[in-house]
Amino acid sequence: MNSITTFFNSNFWQQLISQNSNPWHFLMSILDLAIVAVIIYRLMRFVQGTRLMILVRGVLLFIIVDLLAGLLGLSTLKWLLNQVITYGVIALIIIFQPEIRQALERLGHSTNFLPGIRQTETTDSQIEAYEKSFDYMSKRKIGALIAIERSQTLQEYASTGIKLDADISNALIINIFIPNTPLHDGAVIVRGNKIVVASAYLPLTERMDISKEFGTRHRAAIGLTEVSDALVLVVSEETGGISVAHHGQFYPDLTKEKFHQILSEELNSAPQKPQTGLMNWFKKNDKGDRK
Repeated sequence: MNSITTFFNSNFWQQLISQNSNPWHFLMSILDLAIVAVIIYRLMRFVQGTRLMILVRGVLLFIIVDLLAGLLGLSTLKWLLNQVITYGVIALIIIFQPEIRQALERLGHSTNFLPGIRQTETTDSQIEAYEKSFDYMSKRKIGALIAIERSQTLQEYASTGIKLDADISNALIINIFIPNTPLHDGAVIVRGNKIVVASAYLPLTERMDISKEFGTRHRAAIGLTEVSDALVLVVSEETGGISVAHHGQFYPDLTKEKFHQILSEELNSAPQKPQTGLMNWFKKNDKGDRK
């Protein structure tokens, strides 16, 4: 906390300039501060909508009170804050342990420094299979959840399902999701031109802005796209509505035309230049900002 007070001290910038009389050093110091500011902002966006945001707000409140105590010379209050921080950090880690673990897992999935390899283009027949099967299931309100792997592997989630390794077809997709059959519960994961597994478990989103009308399938679809670049297709069992999730964004109740457009653009587009997972993480947060 003392370092924070020093940062906002009126002499801080004069000291910065005097210690970096060389213009190049001064420029690098400004760049250093800008990078730290961007990282803090991105981390706040990363935890927005989760219980960790409560922790972040608490920390910001302590920083503000600490600054005021330092500026006003309230030594007793400052001593009390230091004691709370010393022992409170351990308590907060224990209390928020599940949320911290989930956030680190999400960050680990998103910050793969090795470039991803994009899958081969999806054929028109596969897109047609998705459209026909989803139209059939939508009319009959048969719930469905399909995750299509892109550049980032979904093997962690595929390992929770039942292996199929079958060609993509309209009839197979429908039969998998027919109610009261062994494979209908859970998600189908597609890799390339194969249905790899069925009945797989996907991570649920912790976003609070999702309408209550959307159930577990929709939350699982959004949750997977928050930790990967997968394209996830959903049919609602309650309404029969067709939805798509991608890059953490959710597009509910699509028309046939819009559904076809998304499939064509996302699955049959020209191969893109691979990006590192860290670049994808910043790009994903940028899209969240513009939402």
